[in-house]
Amino acid sequence: MILLANSLTSPGIGIVFWAALIFGLFFLLLTKFAWKPILAAIKAREEMIKGALASAEKARKEMAKLQSDNEAIMKKAREEREGILKEARDVRDKLIAEAKGKATEEAARLIEKARAGIEREKTKAVSEIREQVTTLSVEIASKIIGKKLKVTGEHEKLIDTYLKEIDLTRN
Repeated sequence: MILLANSLTSPGIGIVFWAALIFGLFFLLLTKFAWKPILAAIKAREEMIKGALASAEKARKEMAKLQSDNEAIMKKAREEREGILKEARDVRDKLIAEAKGKATEEAARLIEKARAGIEREKTKAVSEIREQVTTLSVEIASKIIGKKLKVTGEHEKLIDTYLKEIDLTRN
């Protein structure tokens, strides 16, 4: 019971009065000197957080804008690359076509040159063969006629007739 009488659970009115008075003075001192700086610090921190959030939002918007700009630049670069590749393919195809055309022209020219050479050689060979046939024919005819013909006048008439026939067969 002694414990209960002096216990803090049942304080006396004097202690309550002095505790309330000290608390009030402490509260007034805190309000006057500490409360305003604490509230100002809290307000400054709140403003700093709002500014950081605004900066973060601004940075997010800038990043979104930069990303869209980057995508537009990449799209443009792809289009330019495709255009350059298409142009290169066109140039390549044109060069191939020109090379084929030149090769075809060169082949045609060589073929024509070869045909002309063959025709010349053919004409020359036919001419030589005709000369040899003519020479052989004349020799054979002169031997045959020499044996059969004794008269020189008939011999010349026969040669002229054969020569005329040979000239007619050439055409």
